[in-house]
Amino acid sequence: MITFLSGTLIEKQPTRIVLEVHGVGYEVFIPLSSFDRLPVENAPCRVLTHDHLREDAHQLYGFITVAERDLFEMLLGISGIGPKTALSALSGLSVRDLKQAVVEGDLKRLSSISGIGKKTAERIVVELRHKLSAGEALEVVAGAPETTDLRTRDAMLALISLGYKQADAQQRVRAVLPKLKPTATVEDVVRAALAG
Repeated sequence: MITFLSGTLIEKQPTRIVLEVHGVGYEVFIPLSSFDRLPVENAPCRVLTHDHLREDAHQLYGFITVAERDLFEMLLGISGIGPKTALSALSGLSVRDLKQAVVEGDLKRLSSISGIGKKTAERIVVELRHKLSAGEALEVVAGAPETTDLRTRDAMLALISLGYKQADAQQRVRAVLPKLKPTATVEDVVRAALAG
């Protein structure tokens, strides 16, 4: 298993690079998110890789960040998604945006990615939602633009830290907020969400 390559970037295109490592040129397929972070040609370069073996092919997929590679590998674990579709997903949305779409069940956003239809988007949400760690869900909630109310955000983060999945925490908080007084504290919101 090849986990990373470190060498000289000989050639770069939006979907692939050629990396020379000790006199051997490796063709590595990359998402657009990684292409934007590559150095100039003939400069030193290090890419994390996923070594994909099939009966008829041996291909390397490269990533600049661990988060990109991890999400790529999670996507490969979903029935009907191959490396080309997984790369397309990472090229269409950032890692954070993909995670947010999964956590929020945003099928429209996932379906907007080339090669992903509604049924595949549903599979991605169902299969990845429980694979995202609490920390990843916290990251999505903390950075979600729609969560402008700090009380709402803090209540969701508190429920997630207690073991609730991000979607469940969001649903519980949104369900109890209209029933509470505008002066309710984060603690009040969390208690009501736990009771509800």
